[in-house]
Amino acid sequence: MTREAYITGVAEFLPGPPIDNDGMEDHLGRVGGRDSVFGRRALRWNGIETRHYALDHRGRSSHSNASMCAAAVRGALDDAGLGLEELQFLAAGTTQGDLLVPGHASQVQGALGAGPMEIASFQSVCASALMAAKSAWLMIKAGEHDRAVACAGEFSSRWFRPSFYDGGDLVDAKGRLHPEADFLRFTLSDGAGAIVIEPQPKPDGLSLRIRSMELTSLAGAFGPCMWAGAVEGDRDLAEGGWSLAGPMASHAAGAIPLQQDFTLLKKIIRAWIGVYLQRVDEGSIVPDAVDHLLCHYSARSIRQEIVDLLRNTRGMIPEERWFSVLSEVGNVGSASIWIMLSRLMRSGKLLKGQTVLCIVPESGRAMVGFILLEVV
Repeated sequence: MTREAYITGVAEFLPGPPIDNDGMEDHLGRVGGRDSVFGRRALRWNGIETRHYALDHRGRSSHSNASMCAAAVRGALDDAGLGLEELQFLAAGTTQGDLLVPGHASQVQGALGAGPMEIASFQSVCASALMAAKSAWLMIKAGEHDRAVACAGEFSSRWFRPSFYDGGDLVDAKGRLHPEADFLRFTLSDGAGAIVIEPQPKPDGLSLRIRSMELTSLAGAFGPCMWAGAVEGDRDLAEGGWSLAGPMASHAAGAIPLQQDFTLLKKIIRAWIGVYLQRVDEGSIVPDAVDHLLCHYSARSIRQEIVDLLRNTRGMIPEERWFSVLSEVGNVGSASIWIMLSRLMRSGKLLKGQTVLCIVPESGRAMVGFILLEVV
């Protein structure tokens, strides 16, 4: 017999002060020593006004990905009224961890200084947060553990320093970075978020009953849309990865940095919506019953495209029910959904009995996930 599961604690961690658009390139550094040609256009598209970095303007780190996740985990446990010694299961997600090996969850446990426990690591892009959360949720429902945490973190800025691109093929003869890489420099930022899941709500304050959680991957139909570790033309080939060419040759070829295929992204947006509308048709998502929508998107322009596609369908949820903090904190990848949820929980907008729908699309190789929550 399965049990109920509740989110009893949620927290975020954002490193350093907020960096505005005018100070962004001063902070990260200028590729080729010149202002980005593409950057201002990217900022108009994404609508981000401030973001946080775990690097200072000299490129010195204040945190690791694991230590940011650990800070978020401590905050979530405190929110749930629990101590670190009570944690039994830790699941961690990220796009790029601090090390190639071991897994991210091991590093987070180490940063916490936590005692023996079961852990699980998940590596994808934004949807890795939901992979970790589903693992923790199922542990609670199955009775394997009574106190589980799912966390997600990103340290994207360390990949965006000029030295990461210097001497590589992604920089042209005039010192300009290819748009596929430059867009992400102006969109992604650093931080972490975490949730605590237990088999009963906390005695005081609001909790969130997890009614359903699911992920759908469409990787069989699409190649990589956001990737790192291969040149653009070889990103879908088993022999195209950086490890066969070696790190030096791969860097020179521009194979290491994160990149985004904008043309493919347009097709994937429609695929995400197709999965969502299928859930609406099946009745597992009822738009009229959703009081708060937390939809992760990387740019304001993508939100507008989603709205335009849904406007005349039964799946449209009125925009006044949408909750977003993109303009304030930027796109923090896998951590974004928990940062949004943390801020919604503290906004005073939630009432008992309301329904919260979280949607996390991922452009990595076309994936989308949903969490349906009830405020209790």
